[in-house]
Amino acid sequence: MTETTDEATRVFTERESDVRSYCRNWPVVFDRADGIYQYTEHGKRYIDFFSGAGALNYGHNNPVLKRALLEYLEGDHVVHSLDTYTVAKREFLETFEDVILKPRNLDYKVQFPGPTGTNAVETALKIARNSTGREDIVGFTNAFHGMTLGSLAVTGNSMKRNGAGTPLYHATPAPYDDYFDGETADFMWLDRVWSDSGSGLATPAAVIVETVQGEGGLKAARAVWLRELQALCRRHGVLLIVDDVQAGCGRTGTFFSFEEAGIEPDIVCLSKSISGYGLPMALTLMRPELDQWEPGEHNGTFRGHNPAFVTGTAALRTYWTDDALHDNVLERSAQLREALGRIASLTDGATVRGRGLLAGIAFRDVAVAGKIAAAAFDRCLLVETSGPESEALKIMPALTVTKDELAEGLEVLVEAARDVLGSTKATERTPALTS
Repeated sequence: MTETTDEATRVFTERESDVRSYCRNWPVVFDRADGIYQYTEHGKRYIDFFSGAGALNYGHNNPVLKRALLEYLEGDHVVHSLDTYTVAKREFLETFEDVILKPRNLDYKVQFPGPTGTNAVETALKIARNSTGREDIVGFTNAFHGMTLGSLAVTGNSMKRNGAGTPLYHATPAPYDDYFDGETADFMWLDRVWSDSGSGLATPAAVIVETVQGEGGLKAARAVWLRELQALCRRHGVLLIVDDVQAGCGRTGTFFSFEEAGIEPDIVCLSKSISGYGLPMALTLMRPELDQWEPGEHNGTFRGHNPAFVTGTAALRTYWTDDALHDNVLERSAQLREALGRIASLTDGATVRGRGLLAGIAFRDVAVAGKIAAAAFDRCLLVETSGPESEALKIMPALTVTKDELAEGLEVLVEAARDVLGSTKATERTPALTS
């Protein structure tokens, strides 16, 4: 869908940079939002299965989080604090320790970098290099870690890498799980070259990985692959960084996406939904012995955003002290996967991908996903595409979505897919499924 211009969008098209992207596919002006719904300035309702690219795991304007935020602001409490001590920060750290870290037997120091996912990744890369004295970082094919130079160096997407305008250094790509289309791909090559002083490839400081490649086509790494990766890193004294910016905070069911694999990364990157409300916030978690910073050696003006601490604390206390949210994600994931399977059965070569409520379909014809997303928008449903050629249709509803709400959106999605694929009913073919 091409961007349209009228008086309502004139100032955006004339004054805002051409780098804008989502609005080109969704050329309406949104004004209000509630739960899984967004409303235009004229009151037209859209079902949002985009969720702020994963920044709104608990829905738009979640009432519990909103009340905590309003009470904080109405009390004239500190909003901006750099890294000074505040009550809001203390309550967040204590809650994160008690609700997330201790029950999982995880011992991480918490660093507040700048407020975005790429800030968390840049911090992780610096921690790895500073603590090991090595420079190289291994990333994976089709990975996406952010738009700043260090993050781009370990990102696979060529279009985004080209935007750097300069060479990207000290990063080595490796094949992600199932990169060779079902062939077993272990870590024999990395194991060998890291052991061989004549290989020409130095032992890296760290490996950075997403358990589900949210922007890279929704490929999900197998648990056994992740365990083998951790074992490889430990054999060679290489740090393991998990970028949980998009897949974390419950999107796969567990709070951290790596819990199912039973691994314990050395460094973890969180952002997007850690604030719970769409407010800017990021964390870089590290094993205590890696916390070797000099005071002020890494900083940022907005690393102390107290409204985000407040809503983040409310989210942890509301949704992570029992299993209700976890159970809902598992139930809604099965509901989502069933509908995706019906869509995939409409055409040959389509595969269902992802984990939890970070899932979608990759199509053999790379144009199909975009056409379905456009047809869905025409029917007032917001979904996006993923992958190096935008070949995957990507679905990310709020984790709090109800059975009926999800069914409402999926009915629209199936209708859009049938229209694009030229079919009035699903065939009996069974789609190929990947984990």
